[in-house]
Amino acid sequence: MGTLHIVATPIGHLEDVTLRALRVLREVDWVLAEDTRRTRVLLDHFEIPQKPTSLHAHNEVGRIDHVLEALEEGHDVALVSDAGTPLVSDPGEKLVAAAVAAGHRVEAVPGASALLTALTVSGFGTERVLFLGFLPRKTGARRRILEEQIGRRETIVLFESPRRVATTVSEIANVLGDRECCLARELTKRHEEIIRGPASVLAAQFDESPPRGECTLVIAGATEAEQVQATEWTEEQVEAALRSGLDAGASVKDVASEVAGKSGRPRRELYARAVALREASKDREASE
Repeated sequence: MGTLHIVATPIGHLEDVTLRALRVLREVDWVLAEDTRRTRVLLDHFEIPQKPTSLHAHNEVGRIDHVLEALEEGHDVALVSDAGTPLVSDPGEKLVAAAVAAGHRVEAVPGASALLTALTVSGFGTERVLFLGFLPRKTGARRRILEEQIGRRETIVLFESPRRVATTVSEIANVLGDRECCLARELTKRHEEIIRGPASVLAAQFDESPPRGECTLVIAGATEAEQVQATEWTEEQVEAALRSGLDAGASVKDVASEVAGKSGRPRRELYARAVALREASKDREASE
């Protein structure tokens, strides 16, 4: 049987490729790449005469059987992404799972990673880290994920499009509080830039002048005071806050979001409770 090699490639600076990665890319029978044009630049630079085959989000499932057949026949296969470590917010997860299930050897060739590179220069805690990948584009889904992080002390790392950085940092300030953030832009490239500051300050800065290039955002974990605040709300306080918001005429959605942000309770739970309170109030009014 052959081996499926998961090969990390540079995230910018070509000198960051490892000697082992170059050897594996030369020796394997087949190179699968997220974008063959970008991988071709790396291969040509190091005079590796491989002709990569595309494997991206839209054709990964269709490639799996062919890759498994190649491995079964004893061929070695390398998987690379556009940059950095494959499978980290990149295609390949389904292929690796299928190879493992079929009993094939899967071997990592470690190297560059934007996640770890940004984390190490952020100045924030590295003992407990939570990686969120790319947040959803839809506001509601993105906010729900952020609400789930209220009161958690892990340092958060996520990837973001430069067009949405200002919006995301603003939502972080609104949902998680004005936490310290670190935006790592164009890591290891000529125009690398590390920008640090409170979420509200970065939001204003990026709203006026959006960053360019690939962005990795690192967010400091909750302080001890924030952790306590997120767990100290009693059931009575939660219900009182929900009733107050509803009585003031706010929608169930807005009330649930506001109380979730203040109490650290799950938004879905609070939404259901707000609906129940609203219906109970209507029933009382009807009976009167």
